[in-house]
Amino acid sequence: MKIFRSIHSVNPAFGGPIESVKQSSAALIDRGHEVEIISLDAPDDAWVRECRVPVIALGPGRTRYGYSRRFSNWLRQKHAEYDAAIIQGIWQYNSFGVWRALHRTETPYYVFPHGMLDPWFKQTYPLKHLKKLSYWPWSEYRVLRDAAAVLFTSEEERRLARESFSPYRCREAVVNYGTAAPEIDFANAREDFLSAFPQLRDQRYLLFLGRLHEKKNCEQLIKAFAAFVASTRSDQSLHLVMAGPSADRHYQQHLERLAGSTPTIIFTGMLTGPRKWGAFSGADAFILPSHQENFGIAVVEALSCATPVLISNKVNIWREIAADKAGFVDTDDFAGVTRLIEGWMNTSRNGCVTMQENARKCFTRHFEIRRATDSLLEILKSRDKDETKIPVPHR
Repeated sequence: MKIFRSIHSVNPAFGGPIESVKQSSAALIDRGHEVEIISLDAPDDAWVRECRVPVIALGPGRTRYGYSRRFSNWLRQKHAEYDAAIIQGIWQYNSFGVWRALHRTETPYYVFPHGMLDPWFKQTYPLKHLKKLSYWPWSEYRVLRDAAAVLFTSEEERRLARESFSPYRCREAVVNYGTAAPEIDFANAREDFLSAFPQLRDQRYLLFLGRLHEKKNCEQLIKAFAAFVASTRSDQSLHLVMAGPSADRHYQQHLERLAGSTPTIIFTGMLTGPRKWGAFSGADAFILPSHQENFGIAVVEALSCATPVLISNKVNIWREIAADKAGFVDTDDFAGVTRLIEGWMNTSRNGCVTMQENARKCFTRHFEIRRATDSLLEILKSRDKDETKIPVPHR
């Protein structure tokens, strides 16, 4: 098959979806399929040149929405060369632009919403939700309605997606999702990380790795960790590593002020390459107490390094983590985050080792990229066999 994947940007600073797109595309290419990424980046953006999957950059688009006449014109001219299209994410022109070009053609397209239909956004940003309501009927509703299938990465995501907008009508399918285990020398990667942050050498640390964003519950994490350290003065070796970029400089400054009186909280900025994997593999545990998380690719990356995960029950893959005893799950409030930290620190050494083994098994069982690729290919190939297998809920 020849497939194109439409995404707003291949810039890794925008979070987990692009990393999974790269890994999944590489796996498809290994299977003999041809894959290209169509984005609204500028052709000379550094991340376009560095992407290991071919990128056709048709931006930059106008405004943050990304409108680009060139984008839709290119798709109208070229779509017949492809067997299928996959839209990664909604609410930006990379989704509506594909619909405009393909909805009356024979080229099927599929949509990964990546959690962007979760009602958490409706509850947390009511004014933004009103804005989205104003153009839902003529834009994203049509994108979903006319897709060959809307692909959810968990049953939880599928269930929640039905609660935010009306009308809602689409063919739904749940697919496996994941990433590839890193092919890397972990000892060298850990040394690279520790050389950059020598204060962590011979220290235990919990790792947060992701965008510094209120959705990730960074404030409660910092407050709960600071309170834990203050209450256990005898254990000053435990650190919290906050690794990730922030699109909002003022929010990052706010987090740094919260952490100011706790010297064992370290902000590293964005980590990539071996240094990122060194941080994952050297961590006691990975922690992500998000208020909303469609999938959590960083959670899966941690599991691939045999690193247990401490997550909230708002991370949609929490049931798999809990069932496999690959970490701890709790609520996304201060009390819940505190229990995550205390629960891990009160776990025996043997218990920690067992959880490390469980983490790796959980990754292999549920989230390894070959399993995810098989699941996606089954959906792409099923369209010509029996479209009625995919239900079409509506309201």
